[in-house]
Amino acid sequence: MVIPQQLRVELGIHPGDEVEMWLDGDHVALRPVAEARPLRGRYRGEDLVGDLMAERRSEVERDAAREAAW
Repeated sequence: MVIPQQLRVELGIHPGDEVEMWLDGDHVALRPVAEARPLRGRYRGEDLVGDLMAERRSEVERDAAREAAW
């Protein structure tokens, strides 16, 4: 995503900075993340692999159902 220079300057956003975005009515708002959290340990305790595998199984089942309908 390209953020116009004037906005980057006003918000103090530099290349590589994290920003957060949210839907605000009919437009998207953004602001710099005050303090970037390190990635290490961010998802500790989450079963990301299990979640991805379950999502993939669901996709395979959905695709198989579509093929069977043909």
